[in-house]
Amino acid sequence: MSKGNKVSKKGNLIDYRIFLPSLLIIIAIAIPFSLYEKESLSILNGIFDKIVEVFTWGYIWYGIILVGAAIYFSFSKYGKVVLGNPTEKPRFTLFEYSSILIAMGLGSTIMRTGMVQWAFVANDPPLGVDPGSSQALLWGNSYSMFLWSFQVFAIFVMTAPAMGYILHVRKKPFMRISEACRTIFGDKFTDGVGGKFLDVIFLVSILSGAAVTLGLGAPIVTYNLSELLNIDVTFGLTLIVTIVWVFLFSLSAYLGIEKGIKKLSTLNMYIAGAFALFVLIAGPGIFILNYFTDSVGFLISNYVSMSLHTNSLDLNGGTHIESYTVFWFAYSATWAMLHSVFAAKISKGRTIKEMILTYLLAPTLISWVATGVLGGLGVHRFITDQFPVMDLVKEDSMAAIPQILSTLPFANVAITVFVIVALIFLTTTLDSTTYTIASYTGTRNMSKAEPSKSLRIIVALIITGISLLLMRIGGLAPLEVLSGLMGLPIIVIQFLTIYAAKKMMDEDKAWVNNVRKKPKKENQ
Repeated sequence: MSKGNKVSKKGNLIDYRIFLPSLLIIIAIAIPFSLYEKESLSILNGIFDKIVEVFTWGYIWYGIILVGAAIYFSFSKYGKVVLGNPTEKPRFTLFEYSSILIAMGLGSTIMRTGMVQWAFVANDPPLGVDPGSSQALLWGNSYSMFLWSFQVFAIFVMTAPAMGYILHVRKKPFMRISEACRTIFGDKFTDGVGGKFLDVIFLVSILSGAAVTLGLGAPIVTYNLSELLNIDVTFGLTLIVTIVWVFLFSLSAYLGIEKGIKKLSTLNMYIAGAFALFVLIAGPGIFILNYFTDSVGFLISNYVSMSLHTNSLDLNGGTHIESYTVFWFAYSATWAMLHSVFAAKISKGRTIKEMILTYLLAPTLISWVATGVLGGLGVHRFITDQFPVMDLVKEDSMAAIPQILSTLPFANVAITVFVIVALIFLTTTLDSTTYTIASYTGTRNMSKAEPSKSLRIIVALIITGISLLLMRIGGLAPLEVLSGLMGLPIIVIQFLTIYAAKKMMDEDKAWVNNVRKKPKKENQ
């Protein structure tokens, strides 16, 4: 056994060699950026604008290539490889499995983008379309659906084959990026500085992303509570919400996947479904269904155009779509490793084809429905002049959400259920995050054990502390842009792990040796 495969039987719960450098890097970057938010934002946005100018084409093709890789792995000989013992049943039912991936893949962000993302596009539509026109409104909701489509979920899942293979087939004790790349770079690199460098990049991107998620997710709850209770949005309210939230996701993370994450994820699917039915019945249901149908038709008709749109001719100037698509893919890349590590952990007993296609299809379907219902409600309120959604979004997009919900009958009930769904989504996202970070940095054998419960709580408290500090001194915006920039090195690592997955399966002839055997036909 190589040095890198040694596990701790007692003593330290955490591998400080990768955790401490990552934490120190986050603090060293975040605090100066927070203290000088205006200046740091100017610098980071300048860098990001340059990336949009130079690498729009690269991010566009990045998403498409990963979709191609997903299709190749799913429908080639590699797709039938089982992650684990081929005779064992999957750990979760398909509904439970899909619910967990949906909760992890979408989180509370779908509550925000589904409700108001269309307005950003309708205010600044592509291809010379008039702002606020019917064509702009179709572009808006269709683009919101496009954001939650195959490219993004391919970005999220395509490191998972390598991570799942090393954990469930090769039975490696550490579920780390460095371990997945051992087959490419060898023991000396993996157990040395090179391997630690890969793992630190992973942790920096995930810790910063988790802090941003907590910081940006809290307003989804606080703004709606403010409307519900008729109180101002203050840091005190944010602090109370965060404390309740931290308690929930710490408890869920402590309970683990079976008793915590799985139960919350499946429960939220039922609550979210009931809320969608309520909006359809109590709200403009016929309009929403018609608009959803038009939006899906428009998306399908223009999917290739959206996927390859760079606005190279720039005849009418740059629009929201070009810059936001790059940001969205880059920001998704920072989360890719986290999603893949978590998906790998829960996919024991699944084939690579089942894992990839479930992640591509289940979250896409639910996100389109959520966008159709929430976006349809907002658009209806705009076109019927019940609420100036497009104007308010320019000023404060979060404030627009409770205002739209307030137009429904039984508005207080609608806002309350919306808060509950958002809170559970946020909880499942962050407890999955703390679970994954604890798995990644822990010293237990992850092919045989769950991460330490104490370590999960420690990770939850660290993420919360960073987020509250940044919220208090006003530094989430720079860290959000920085998280997007972190996607560049992650993309390189991601392609390495895809190659590593293929290489490992080729070395082991896994498509022969680790597949489900067809039952023998009995002699008639």
